[in-house]
Formats: sequence, C-alpha cells, structure tokens
Amino acid sequence: MDYATLKAFKPAEFEQAADAYRALGNTAQTAKDHVDTVVAAGMRKSLEGEAADAAQKQLQDLSKNFHYTQTECGVISTALNGFAYDMAVATRALDSAVADARAENFTVNTDGSVTYPAGPDKVDGKFPAGGTTHGATDGAAQGIYRQAAQFDPNPYYGRAQEIANRIAGALKEATAADEKWAPKLRALKADDDLTVSARDRADVGSDMRGVRDGAEGYLATLPDPPKGGGPADNAEWWKGLTDDQRADFLAMRPASVGVMGGLPADVRDEANRAVFVETQGKYQSELDRIRSLEPPRYVTTPQGTVQSGKWKEWHERYGDRENFLDGRLDGMAAIQNRFDATGTDGLPEAYLLGFDPEANSDGRVILANGNPDTADHTAVLVPGTKTKMDGISDELGDSEALWRQSHVVAPDQSVSTIVWFDYDAPNTIPDAVKAGYATDGGPTLRHFLEGSDVAHRDATGGPSHRTVIGHSYGSTVVGEATQYTPEYAESRWKSTIPADDIIAVGSPGMQVSHAAGLGMKQEHVWAMAGGSDDYAVRYGGKLVGLGDGGNIPTDSDFGANIMDSDAKDHGAFWDSDENGASVSLQNQANVIVGAYGDVTLKED
Repeated sequence: MDYATLKAFKPAEFEQAADAYRALGNTAQTAKDHVDTVVAAGMRKSLEGEAADAAQKQLQDLSKNFHYTQTECGVISTALNGFAYDMAVATRALDSAVADARAENFTVNTDGSVTYPAGPDKVDGKFPAGGTTHGATDGAAQGIYRQAAQFDPNPYYGRAQEIANRIAGALKEATAADEKWAPKLRALKADDDLTVSARDRADVGSDMRGVRDGAEGYLATLPDPPKGGGPADNAEWWKGLTDDQRADFLAMRPASVGVMGGLPADVRDEANRAVFVETQGKYQSELDRIRSLEPPRYVTTPQGTVQSGKWKEWHERYGDRENFLDGRLDGMAAIQNRFDATGTDGLPEAYLLGFDPEANSDGRVILANGNPDTADHTAVLVPGTKTKMDGISDELGDSEALWRQSHVVAPDQSVSTIVWFDYDAPNTIPDAVKAGYATDGGPTLRHFLEGSDVAHRDATGGPSHRTVIGHSYGSTVVGEATQYTPEYAESRWKSTIPADDIIAVGSPGMQVSHAAGLGMKQEHVWAMAGGSDDYAVRYGGKLVGLGDGGNIPTDSDFGANIMDSDAKDHGAFWDSDENGASVSLQNQANVIVGAYGDVTLKED
C-alpha cells in the first residue's frame, strides 16, 4: 500500500459498510421470523393438499435462505469492522507522523519520503544543506540511520529520518492488513446461483473461522465473558454489551453464546441455530462425499456373486463415520421438522437452547416449545436410558404432547415445554444401574434450571412456575440435581433447584430415600408408573440401589403423590388416541399448569 492510498483511507467508511451489512442481516432475520411465524404458520392453519405442501416446502427453503443471509451478513460485518480496526491502527500512526512533520515544517512527499530544510546554524561557515530521507522498517537499517544522524551537521536530518521511519512503518502495517484481509473478504463472496446448498451452509463455518482468526485484534477489544461465572454473571455481562458487540459475539462465537446459562432464550436460539445450520451443511456434504466413493457392494465372478473387496475396504474406512453422520442428520431432520411445525394446531415457536452433535457418543439437544423466558408455566423433560440425538424425535414428540395438553388445560396461560438432553445417558440397561451418569449430569441440569430462572426473572421481573419431569433414568439425574449447595434455599422447604414441582415418571430411583430429600414439600413431588416393561425398569433400579435405602418414587414410603396412570409400557406416558389425552398425560399437564385439584391419584 502506498502513501497516497493510506492517507486517503477512511476506516469509518468500512465501519459504515459493516453497519449496513448488520442492518441487512437484521432485515433477513425479521423476514425469516415473519415467514416462519406468520406466513407458514398461517398457511398450515387454513390450507391443505399437495399445492399447500409444496408451498410449505418452498417457504421452508426461503426461511433457511434468509437465515443463511443473516448469518453471512453478521460474518461480513465483523470482517469489515476487523479490517477497519487493523487499518485504523496504521492510519493513526500515519496521521501522527504527518502531524509531527508539519510541526517541524517538514514536507511529506507523495511517496512517503520526508523533505527537511537547511540547518538553522552555520557549520564551517555555511548552513548545512536540507534534503529528503526515505523511511526504513528494518531494524539494522534504522540503526545505521541513527548513527548517521549523529554525524550529520543538519540537526533536522535525524528528526526527519525518525518521522520517515514511522511513515514507512505505518505503510508496512497497512500493507500487511490489506494482504491479510483481501483473501478473507474475497472468500465471503457467495456462488452465483440461487440455491443455498449444503456446501454453502458448511462454508459459513469456514468463513466464520477465517474472519475470527483475522479479527483477533478487533475482537480483543470486546468485553470478555465472565470466567467461571454463574448464570446471573452471564446475564449482567450480556446486558452490558452494546448491540454491535452482541452482534459480533453472535457472528463469531455462536457456540459459546449458545451454551451460556442466564442469557435470553431468543439469543441462545439464534446462536445455536447458526451452529445447527453450519453443522447440518457440513455433515451432509461429508456424507455425500463418502457415499460418492462407495464402490458396488457385489461383483459377479465365475464362481457367482460375491462381496467386493473394494467395498469391504471402503466400509472399513468409512462405515462407522457414515453411520455417525447418517444418525446425526436424522436427529437434525427431527429438529428441523419441529422448526417447520410452528403453528400446527397452535404449536408455538421453537427455541434451540442447546445443540452439540459432537458431545460424547450421544450428542446434545435442548429444545423448547414456546419461550421459557416469558411463559407462565415451564416444564423441563429429562429423558433417560438410550436417548441419543439420532432418535430425538420421540422426546420432541413427548414434549409437544405435554405442551398441547397443558394448553388444553390452561388455554389462557402461556406454557413452555422443554426437552433437556444435555447429559451422557446410559446406552444400555446394564449401564443404567450405575449412578455415575446421573452424578455427572445433575450439576449440568441444575445450572440450566438456574439459567432459565435468571432469564425469566430478567424478562418478567418474577419467577415462572417450573416443573421438572424425569423419565426413567432422567429422574435419577433430577434427583442428583437437587443434591448440591442450596444457593436458592430460603427455608428448608425451598428446593435447591429453582423448581416448584418434580414429577418422576417410571423412575428407577432418585438417589434419595424420601421425597423431602429433594428439598421441597413432598406435596409437590409427584410420581407415576406404567405397565409391562416399566415394572422391570422401576424395580431393577430398586434392586441395584438407585433409590436410596431401596425406596423409589412410586413406593408409598417415599412420600410422593402417586398419580393415576394408564401408560401400558415404559414409553407410553405421553400417549393420546381418538378419545383424547391419556390419564398419565392429563395428570402431568395438570401439575405443569398448577391445577393440582384436577390431578387424579392412584388408589391404595
């Protein structure tokens, strides 16, 4: 970069461009939300048939495209701000050097050299001649110039050389910034078709990482999140950021923002959806590539049809990865289907509060029906053994059933139901006899509940009526979540987790011998049992000691309210049929909305 270009450079123009891209991204987000919650939801209510289904598919694609635009605009905005920040360092250095040159009555020439006048005093009978000096950035060259200045009879020479060196340093810094950012900005150019493909979505992550690496200096100026802070600390940090700073964190560090307890649900949703879209595109592109390499499985030989040796090699190399990608994409498809179902039978908008497909062997998903920050009633469903992201559609369906029935019971009140799968669940029944999975998962659940409580209080000024439902081994996790320092305890009857009710469904034990051990009045601890294999789960846990002292929630000695249930098996607690919701589903919904008088209890 030459002197004239840097002198004319205006970082503010790039910052204004960054603001424009950010505004465009906000417009795309507004358009996406309108498509999802107004247009598509309205069509689902009033239109049916093949044409309506085709229109819905197009709207889903349009929504995804708007989200892609929103995400890329955020990345571009941060990139422009990062470039402007780096160039501003160089322009400030240049402006300072030029100002000093003018103060000395030196002339800065168009090539960045500095011309200085004749010396003010005669030396050996004459005034030392003036001259022009060129800057140097090399340390050895600068040292030579400093030595030369000591012997030059013109006192202006040393000062002019020092200014010329500063100008050369500013030009070098500007050139480095230009060379660093030019390829990064070119990489943000989208392809020229009108289709946002899986590859395009995967490129979002590459773009994000490239800009993040380049914008280290700019991003370092942002206030750091609290290290080791709790949800309340996170919330205060977020509230202290400017809108631009929040946008930069969402654009550059969505995975970090998405897991921060205490932040608003819509913020976590936006962050996690960015990770979701990029991951979905990356996984699909990788799966397509692997399958494109698959040779024919069978070949014909004189001896007959046999399995191909090349296929065996392919399968040994790629088989496990193919299964992983295929399974995770199934789970992501279920999540996407829930996004697309907003408005169906009044189903509220979905909020993706947690998403990590790489966590351990199972992945992680936290998804809410309705905004828990503003809901009058919130239910958190903790699933149990064998839960994986790959098959999360079942748990999402259970959560939807809870929302629908709760809405039936309390149509004039707002409800949010959440699937919380953020722990390493046992993958086999033998593993489920071990308490370690719950011991590890309990603190994570407690942190989530605390964060949900903080976000709700910030949004509404008060608490939500919150119910935690543990299904199978998930109830063991819930029990463990209550066994920590009671930061929220106002009395011995106040739960150590911010919850008003606990429901144990098909529980093998909660690591306590009595309902009171969960830290709340036992009339707010509920339990229900199912038939068939549910008996084996409950009493298997009893035998191996998941219930302290041998007591499990459905034992009368445990002290919980034993609710009536017509669940035929361990997974039927959320069933409905042509006659309506099952008794077990109705009872859970009654607890969720605080209609305790309508709960039917099991007769002794």
